[in-house]
Amino acid sequence: MQAEEKIILERRERSSEKSMLWDRLSLAQKFSASSLGKFGYELSFIRKEKDHSIAVLTCNSGIAIITEDGEIDTSPDITLRD
Repeated sequence: MQAEEKIILERRERSSEKSMLWDRLSLAQKFSASSLGKFGYELSFIRKEKDHSIAVLTCNSGIAIITEDGEIDTSPDITLRD
Protein backbone atom coordinates (compact mmCIF):
# COMPACT_ATOMS: atom_id res chain seq x y z
CA MET A 1 0.00 0.00 0.00
CA GLN A 2 1.39 3.38 -0.96
CA ALA A 3 1.70 6.20 1.56
CA GLU A 4 -0.99 8.27 -0.16
CA GLU A 5 -3.47 5.38 -0.06
CA LYS A 6 -2.71 4.81 3.62
CA ILE A 7 -3.41 8.46 4.46
CA ILE A 8 -6.75 8.34 2.63
CA LEU A 9 -7.74 5.16 4.50
CA GLU A 10 -6.79 6.70 7.86
CA ARG A 11 -8.94 9.76 7.11
CA ARG A 12 -11.89 7.52 6.24
CA GLU A 13 -11.50 5.58 9.49
CA ARG A 14 -11.41 8.79 11.51
CA SER A 15 -14.45 10.22 9.77
CA SER A 16 -16.28 6.93 10.27
CA GLU A 17 -15.45 7.01 13.99
CA LYS A 18 -16.65 10.63 14.23
CA SER A 19 -19.86 9.69 12.43
CA MET A 20 -20.49 6.86 14.88
CA LEU A 21 -19.91 9.21 17.81
CA TRP A 22 -22.18 11.86 16.26
CA ASP A 23 -24.98 9.29 15.95
CA ARG A 24 -24.81 8.63 19.70
CA LEU A 25 -25.41 12.29 20.65
CA SER A 26 -28.80 13.58 21.73
CA LEU A 27 -30.43 16.18 19.48
CA ALA A 28 -29.59 18.93 22.00
CA GLN A 29 -25.94 17.80 22.09
CA LYS A 30 -25.79 17.89 18.28
CA PHE A 31 -27.00 21.50 18.20
CA SER A 32 -24.51 22.55 20.87
CA ALA A 33 -21.65 20.63 19.23
CA SER A 34 -22.44 22.31 15.91
CA SER A 35 -22.22 25.74 17.50
CA LEU A 36 -18.90 24.88 19.17
CA GLY A 37 -17.64 23.54 15.85
CA LYS A 38 -17.72 27.10 14.51
CA PHE A 39 -14.99 27.89 17.05
CA GLY A 40 -12.85 24.91 16.07
CA TYR A 41 -14.01 22.35 18.64
CA GLU A 42 -14.18 18.72 17.53
CA LEU A 43 -16.02 15.83 19.15
CA SER A 44 -13.41 13.60 20.80
CA PHE A 45 -15.41 11.05 22.73
CA ILE A 46 -18.58 10.44 24.71
CA ARG A 47 -18.37 9.56 28.38
CA LYS A 48 -21.20 7.47 29.81
CA GLU A 49 -21.97 8.22 33.44
CA LYS A 50 -24.75 6.22 35.09
CA ASP A 51 -27.86 6.95 33.02
CA HIS A 52 -26.60 9.88 30.94
CA SER A 53 -23.81 10.78 28.55
CA ILE A 54 -21.45 13.71 28.28
CA ALA A 55 -19.92 14.73 24.97
CA VAL A 56 -16.30 15.84 25.24
CA LEU A 57 -14.95 18.20 22.61
CA THR A 58 -11.42 19.56 22.19
CA CYS A 59 -9.92 22.57 20.46
CA ASN A 60 -6.16 23.04 20.59
CA SER A 61 -5.59 22.87 24.35
CA GLY A 62 -9.19 23.73 25.23
CA ILE A 63 -11.83 21.30 26.44
CA ALA A 64 -15.60 21.63 26.43
CA ILE A 65 -18.31 19.25 27.57
CA ILE A 66 -21.95 19.09 26.58
CA THR A 67 -24.59 17.49 28.76
CA GLU A 68 -27.46 15.47 27.28
CA ASP A 69 -29.74 18.50 27.48
CA GLY A 70 -27.25 20.58 25.45
CA GLU A 71 -25.64 22.64 28.22
CA ILE A 72 -22.11 23.67 27.27
CA ASP A 73 -19.29 23.98 29.82
CA THR A 74 -16.05 25.37 28.40
CA SER A 75 -14.27 25.18 31.76
CA PRO A 76 -15.08 21.67 32.92
CA ASP A 77 -13.38 19.94 35.82
CA ILE A 78 -12.05 17.13 33.64
CA THR A 79 -8.58 15.78 32.88
CA LEU A 80 -7.78 14.06 29.62
CA ARG A 81 -5.32 11.18 29.46
CA ASP A 82 -2.53 11.27 26.90
